[in-house]
Amino acid sequence: MFLNDIELIDSLGVKSYRFSISWSRILPKGRFGEVNRAGIMFYNNIIDRLILKGIEPFVTIFHNDFPQELEDRYGSWLNPEIQEEFLYYAEICFKSFGDRVKYWVTINEPNMYIVLAYELGVMPPSRCSEPFGKCLDGNSDVEPLIAMHNMLLAHGRAAKLYHDKFQPKQGGLIGLVVHCYMYEPLTDSELDHEAAKRAFIFNLAWAFDPAIFGEYPKEMREYLGSQLPKFTDEEKKFMKNSIDFMGFNHYSAIYAKDCTNSSCSPTGNHAITGFLETVSERDGVLIGENTGVEYLFVVPRGMEEIVKAMKIRYNNLPMFITENGYSSPDIHEQRINELVNDVKRVEYHIAYLASLAKSMRDGADVRGYFVWSLMDSYEWLQGYNVRFGLYYVDRKTLTRKPKLSAQWYKEFLTNNTDSIVIDKGSLRLKRSFLKDVL
Repeated sequence: MFLNDIELIDSLGVKSYRFSISWSRILPKGRFGEVNRAGIMFYNNIIDRLILKGIEPFVTIFHNDFPQELEDRYGSWLNPEIQEEFLYYAEICFKSFGDRVKYWVTINEPNMYIVLAYELGVMPPSRCSEPFGKCLDGNSDVEPLIAMHNMLLAHGRAAKLYHDKFQPKQGGLIGLVVHCYMYEPLTDSELDHEAAKRAFIFNLAWAFDPAIFGEYPKEMREYLGSQLPKFTDEEKKFMKNSIDFMGFNHYSAIYAKDCTNSSCSPTGNHAITGFLETVSERDGVLIGENTGVEYLFVVPRGMEEIVKAMKIRYNNLPMFITENGYSSPDIHEQRINELVNDVKRVEYHIAYLASLAKSMRDGADVRGYFVWSLMDSYEWLQGYNVRFGLYYVDRKTLTRKPKLSAQWYKEFLTNNTDSIVIDKGSLRLKRSFLKDVL
């Protein structure tokens, strides 16, 4: 059935499809076992079918899952040995698929993964300490910084290998994808304005600064001191300019409240988040409309603002919006026809694309935009309880049914939106919008 899904992608007019490779599917035992040839064949089938349809594969090497063997033997991302494991795995991917894959992402959302897996302990390997979570083992003050350091070095080593050995022949590009909110100050106070800037540093720059400048942000070093790991001179050399593009997954904006001079809720380790608290309300008013995920809100202006901030800090390095999407709230109470008639999702994408277009008109070098997601999928901690897809999936029969958003997106991509006219509880999209965006 998964190959038939490529027919859905093609029918939309999409020219690139982003997906991830499972480390465990390629190397079930890491370097301690054989390459799973069936896994290689599985991804070859996907890549070949995409290319046959004229769809560019945009491939992520690590997206949260890794062989259990690596955790059992030496604690996975807490041990520098994982860098060699990742390098070995990445080289297999480059050798096996790089003749056709021209866009590589080493690691998806290291900043988000580290917090969930090593600070709050809600994702495997589920390590944390109180008061941030109740785990069998872990240290929420120290381990997130160590794991992030190893992830960044693993990225840097893989990127160097690609640039030195594979890029000259294969001609592709390699980057890193980070999860990002746009942070706005909770109040007009100088402290909250500084907190919003600090949130950007501790969230995005934590990952991108080492991959572009070869070092952690100076602001993090000022706050964390020796607690923040250091790169050796040799590591700085291969880390610097280790990405050809930045990818970021953006859904929402959030308010930042300073915690250096006021008490804050201990929902996260302030040393990791930047000594601040993020909140969704100001003066009793939500920052944006609710969605099906309690911490994501509809705030279209955030797209333009985050792209602008990235453009300024990183000298307009090429960017991809690698995820952007909407999940309807209260899906348990909705009938199928209401889930399929997803006017709110269409409105969301129109608003966010318009915001993105503003930043592009101001000169931001944005190379691509990916909707999350093609179909209702398994959403990690939320399971099947939230639906981001352009296609509805019947969980019993696995039948895919196009939503209104799929129809709209197809018309949008083919520049035929005059045919979309939706009234009474929905919307009308005029061609003038397309001219502004494109």
